[in-house]
Amino acid sequence: MLNKAKRMGKDPLYRNSAYIMATSVVSSAFGFFFWILAAKLYPKEDVGLATALISSMSLLILLTRFGFDASLIRFLASGDRTKAYSSALTVTTFAAFLAGAIYVLGIGVFSPQLSFLSDPSYAGLYVLFLCASSTASITSSAFLALREGKYYLLQSLLMGSRLIFLLPLAAYGLLGLYSSYGIAYMLVALSLLLLIASKGIKPGIGADRAFLRKTWKYSAGNYLAGLLSGAPALILPLMILSILGAEQAAYYYIAYAIAGILYMIPSAVSTSLFVEGSHGAALKKTVLKSIKTIYAILIPATLVLYFGGGVLLSAIGKDYDAGALELMKAFALAGIFMAPASVYYAIKKIQKGVKDMTIMTAIQSILLLGLTYVLIQQYGLIGAGWGWVATYAIMAIIMAANAKREGWV
Repeated sequence: MLNKAKRMGKDPLYRNSAYIMATSVVSSAFGFFFWILAAKLYPKEDVGLATALISSMSLLILLTRFGFDASLIRFLASGDRTKAYSSALTVTTFAAFLAGAIYVLGIGVFSPQLSFLSDPSYAGLYVLFLCASSTASITSSAFLALREGKYYLLQSLLMGSRLIFLLPLAAYGLLGLYSSYGIAYMLVALSLLLLIASKGIKPGIGADRAFLRKTWKYSAGNYLAGLLSGAPALILPLMILSILGAEQAAYYYIAYAIAGILYMIPSAVSTSLFVEGSHGAALKKTVLKSIKTIYAILIPATLVLYFGGGVLLSAIGKDYDAGALELMKAFALAGIFMAPASVYYAIKKIQKGVKDMTIMTAIQSILLLGLTYVLIQQYGLIGAGWGWVATYAIMAIIMAANAKREGWV
């Protein structure tokens, strides 16, 4: 048993999967404690505005990746690493700067409740922190491409420093709360830049035209697929709020947040599969190993959450236990069907099959939004859970059939 564990620890697929899952757990834990402490030290209004600021940054980062995070993983190992990394870093950071500037200048139109961003001090910090977040994000992808998942984990550990800044900056109210988050991002960005330079990849300013020509179709396809895949997570809470009201939307958010712990498992292993396939690993063997690994962890974890998740909901509040338990169980079951989709998308990224991936993510998004809308009209909040189960069950059947036809399983 010990020898088997040592062999698994040396296997890049298992090792990096473990680091990615650990990163998700650490990030979730720090986030949980950060907002608990923030709620004790800062007024509710400041906490609400800070979450809106941070959410807007996350959205702008999503919109300005342009698929370069996937392109780094796919192509970094097969070309000039410095040119590839510097190109991705330059394009995404400049795009984040530009998007941040446009957002701040048009804040009265985009987010009137954040109109204080028009103040030069807030505006400058917002754009600075956004660029730091962008740098950290793209550099993390480079470390994954290098099979250095431990530095991906290090990013989450360093982001934990935002807890340290909360107390001394409390006197500055909203500015202090937001700055505690932003300063942590600057610390992460600087640390990762120094670390990647130590790996022989010198960060620089400038985009290599040869790299951009080679990867633009692949980057664009992954970018579109990522937007299609991520859209339901942004739209569904608003849909439920509109149809069922604020209380039911709160139950949805909590149930999804807890079940999301399970979703880290197929996501982490599939990302590691993508990295290994990009490094030339035997694909069919690695795919089968990935599927076995996902279900070996996911099935027992799902059973624990399904039968014991009520304890977590009760800790949040009795109302949540009553209102969100069945929905959380449905979300947990949906995770079982997510694994084929995660593996399929990883295969398509390795194959550069961006057209197939874009079509499938479009079908997935349409199904999820459409089924959820219909089912919550008929069955209430639990309909959202069954919408997720039905969508991913259908996608699992389609993708398993495609993978079998193509000879991957």
